[in-house]
Amino acid sequence: MMSDVGRGELLCRWMGDARREKVESVGRDAGATKSMVRLCLMALTMMFLCAVAGNAQSFRGIILGTVTDSTGASVSGANVTVKNLETGLTRAVTTSGDGTYSVPELPIGNYSVTVENTGFKTAVVTGVVVEVSSERRTDFTLQPGEVAQRVEVLGDTLPQVESTNNTLGGIIESKVVTNLPVNGRDYQKLIFLVPGVAGSPDQITDSPGSFGVFSVNGARGRSNNFLLDGTDMNDGYRNDPAINEAGVFGTPATILPLEAVAELRVLSNFEAEYGRSAGGVINIVTKSGTNEFHGTGFDYFRNTVLNARNFFNFTQDAATGTHIPENPFHDNQFGGALGGPIVKDRTFFFVDYEGTRETGAESSLACVPTAADVTNNTPVGGINPVIQNLISQKGWPAPNLSGSCIASPTDAIAQTLVNDNASLATPFSNRVDSLIAKVDHQINTNNLLTGRYYFGDSSQSFPLALTGGGLLPNYNTFTPTRVQLVSISEVATLTPTIVNEARLGWNRFAEGFFPEDRSFDPSSIGLDTGASTFNFGLPTIYGIAVRAVGFGQGRSTAARGFELALHRQRVVEERAARHKAWV
Repeated sequence: MMSDVGRGELLCRWMGDARREKVESVGRDAGATKSMVRLCLMALTMMFLCAVAGNAQSFRGIILGTVTDSTGASVSGANVTVKNLETGLTRAVTTSGDGTYSVPELPIGNYSVTVENTGFKTAVVTGVVVEVSSERRTDFTLQPGEVAQRVEVLGDTLPQVESTNNTLGGIIESKVVTNLPVNGRDYQKLIFLVPGVAGSPDQITDSPGSFGVFSVNGARGRSNNFLLDGTDMNDGYRNDPAINEAGVFGTPATILPLEAVAELRVLSNFEAEYGRSAGGVINIVTKSGTNEFHGTGFDYFRNTVLNARNFFNFTQDAATGTHIPENPFHDNQFGGALGGPIVKDRTFFFVDYEGTRETGAESSLACVPTAADVTNNTPVGGINPVIQNLISQKGWPAPNLSGSCIASPTDAIAQTLVNDNASLATPFSNRVDSLIAKVDHQINTNNLLTGRYYFGDSSQSFPLALTGGGLLPNYNTFTPTRVQLVSISEVATLTPTIVNEARLGWNRFAEGFFPEDRSFDPSSIGLDTGASTFNFGLPTIYGIAVRAVGFGQGRSTAARGFELALHRQRVVEERAARHKAWV
């Protein structure tokens, strides 16, 4: 299993108060590039001839509004200052001729908006909450008076309904992410809180190994687009999110720490700027540091002492009468997060680590040969040397329940015919380490630089999976996984009316599926399968009606996947007229 993905697009946009240009390299030849340039020039011409609504493709937000006087007349040239109350980030613009203003590409957070103009009292609104990919309208009515006089109101009085677009979906805030108990600490389970999202409760789809696929307003479950801090977070093989994608049958191979999620927004019927997929857009923004230090630490655990005995984990060995202990299970998810200032009002950091250590034994029933079965079915000429080697190396565990699954009235040694004669306890293990770090640096009042790095590494060993695997011990599927994501964003306020954003994302996703006994050479017991070192492991062997041994049909099956995607993006925003156009 191998996939290499590269993707690019050229996007030209004229907003009511923004023109956006997005360029990603695709490796086109010179002729294709010239064609694209001509197409874009035509598009620029068409932008002035048509107008449709559109929102910015961003993981940040916008504060916009209109400034009028007490008579309802527009106030042009008023100074509007927006300040982040947690980091001190400040942006200043002036109102246009029709009294409107817009401050795009604001990091999510809590803001104050101040409007000043000669002959009017200073108006201030505090507590304006900017959310991911949203527009927060904040209108002002200025009162006559001195600039030194202030009129201050709270943001709670602002309209809570986003009236600037008709995009469906919902936002999941940080307090919901961290306070709501979630099995496995998987953020994807929280997406089901958003209206219009539906899927299987176990989140396991028809494809072995897939995880967390859901439908947004009836769209295909594999048509969703996952973004982390505005950059691509998709696995090109299954089109699942690269982080939290499963290794073995629904068990996530990496984890996005919940403490690192600032907000998560699900978008449906979104506009053309998002592109790529016809399903929902899952836009996740990670936390940033602030002027105050904040940290958390946790350890969630489940173990054998707290668990009930599995139905198939019997209490007594029927063959010997001895007590069968409860199968072990130990699951620890632990970690911590810390964020704060490096330089107050200028440079901030946030780091979060989460680890998982899970071990135990899977309970199930099986048919395995007894010593009497071997004797009863030994041919006159003796046992084939290869089969004798297989039996001597104990391809099956010993039965611990009474009876035989292949007993016959003609057997020399009589046995009771049963459906199952072994209560299995197949060991499994899961190790996951996930780390995310983020730095925000305000170079000056006009430039904001943000960098984020995610690293996830895991090794899993579970029964079944892949091409069926096996229930018997020693035939698990072993899955090593490593995921790395890098995002760099620079927002530059070139003039009070032009904001430029350059964003770069780099993703690497590598995952393999191997048999647990991948170091076993079948030829060592005389079994000639013609397998190379890559396909070592005992193949599936069928015969008498007992549990098959081995990993896959025929030769042992192994698969490995790899994806490398690089996206280069440049975004330009320029305030202009209030009409909008997409081409």
